[in-house]
Amino acid sequence: MIQTEVGKDILKAKLHLADSEVVAIPTETVYGLAANGLNSVAIAKIFTAKKRPLSNPLILHYKDTPSAFNDVIKIPDAARLLAQEFWPGPLTMLLPKKSHIPDSVTAGKHRVAIRVPNHPVTRALLESLDFPLAAPSANLYGCISPTTANHVLDQLNNRIPYILDGGKCNKGIESTIVGFDDGEVVVYRLGGIDIEALENCINKKILVTNKNNDDNEPLASGMVKHHYAPTTPLYSILEKDNKINLKNYGFIGLKNLDKDIPTENQYLLSSNGDLKEAAQQLYASFHVMDAKNYEAIFVELVPELELGRSINDRIRRALQKTKHKKSP
Repeated sequence: MIQTEVGKDILKAKLHLADSEVVAIPTETVYGLAANGLNSVAIAKIFTAKKRPLSNPLILHYKDTPSAFNDVIKIPDAARLLAQEFWPGPLTMLLPKKSHIPDSVTAGKHRVAIRVPNHPVTRALLESLDFPLAAPSANLYGCISPTTANHVLDQLNNRIPYILDGGKCNKGIESTIVGFDDGEVVVYRLGGIDIEALENCINKKILVTNKNNDDNEPLASGMVKHHYAPTTPLYSILEKDNKINLKNYGFIGLKNLDKDIPTENQYLLSSNGDLKEAAQQLYASFHVMDAKNYEAIFVELVPELELGRSINDRIRRALQKTKHKKSP
């Protein structure tokens, strides 16, 4: 059995990675489960530890923009503008890969997802390496994404050798993923940078794709329909039936308490309705409420604007996990 250690030793993390092992790393979005992105043996350990389907692509993380662009063969002008504005940061770009990028990173697809993370600990780690890090979220596949080292330990204890503790993630939801299709900039996954900010950068309308929600062959990481979900059944607050006893039900909302559910059973994402704070708190709320052993958790959507779209995307994907069960 693997003995999982939690610590702040960048050198220890580097040695594990150099030895073709996996290490959980902090980013500004969520914790990632990292391995040498050019080593197929190491990459395979990511899929094993997470129980992740091999058909689900990974994201490569780089120390800087030149390193990231060096591994792709075509860089549109819009991609350069976005990199200049948002890297390092929570933006991932899908671009045609060079041949040395293992097919296991891209699930056999011709485009690779690349980004430059903005977390001081992981940036220092990347500076010490001569390879990029392949890293999906450091959780069991389909479960709640981790925003603290303890979240990682709860799910991956005895499955990975080391968790590099960098504190709480300050963005709280995964990166926005964009691609470049026939001259258009397309968002494949909503995330930590809102559409308005992207459009302001390139002075052009951004498209949001809905053409791929295939759980078997996702075009990019995080696009499967059933994802980011707690173990406890999760329902929209619109499904609440006041005729039942709600004493053992939870509620996750933006800033207003639900009048029918006990106050102590509720988790508000932001007392003043701030969507950045709500994004940071979303997965934390899932972790906290999942540990309460409620019969079910109700959740409300937030306003559908700016980061609210990304928050609602994560909520809707979590709701999908229990949508076929009988609502309470």
